[in-house]
Amino acid sequence: MNLGLDGRLVFVAGSTRGIGRAIAAGFVAEGARVVVSGRDLKAAQQVAKELGGSTTAAAGDLTEETSIAEVAREIEGTLGIPDVVVANVGSGSLPRGWDVGSADWTSAFQLNLFGSMALLRAFLPAMVKRGNGSAVVIGSIAGLESVPAPVTYSAAKAALMAAAQSLSRQIGGVRINVGAPGNVLFPGGSWERRQGEDPAGVRAYVEAEVPLGRFATPEEVADVVVFVASERASFLTGACLVVDGGQSHRFG
Repeated sequence: MNLGLDGRLVFVAGSTRGIGRAIAAGFVAEGARVVVSGRDLKAAQQVAKELGGSTTAAAGDLTEETSIAEVAREIEGTLGIPDVVVANVGSGSLPRGWDVGSADWTSAFQLNLFGSMALLRAFLPAMVKRGNGSAVVIGSIAGLESVPAPVTYSAAKAALMAAAQSLSRQIGGVRINVGAPGNVLFPGGSWERRQGEDPAGVRAYVEAEVPLGRFATPEEVADVVVFVASERASFLTGACLVVDGGQSHRFG
């Protein structure tokens, strides 16, 4: 299927590893011009080289508003206004339990809400003025219902996904959707670490909680994100696509 992404400019936040890297690779495979990004410029340049195609690199702290604005200005000044922006910003590596202080709450929201919203705010004005484009926000099933995740992470992701849906109602021309992954296994990720620490426990958890009985791969999440951003989903906005192997107790 031709997704209509050939030659389109795509910015993928947090794309040097894991889900973000797979998303970038998915757009490259569709012939898009992709900007790989991360905190480390050398790492981003290495991934851009490995992915090939019309791929470039940008670096900055994409949880921090000033850095995001600088990255956006650089991209628009050298490559143009993106056709697609993927806000893959956040981390679930946060303190667990109910007894967490205000600093932990602030950190969770900075990582998982404020950065993504600043990213959209940096890119959307030019996209809205042009009258078209697509943004995909990477949320989590932790923002949809109670799962074994840090409470601060769940709350921040819920806020992020609600904000994205609200934006989709207010912005004409630019489509805004959410991808909500479940448990994803990739090198260097938290599930790889947990699997190494307690393989039997992790296996039991996945078999009990996920009807498909396994982890997702980054590529399985990426395929959904690339499709949602493409012309083949041109009438889809304000939607949340759940990619969790049936783990969450919801349909759609």
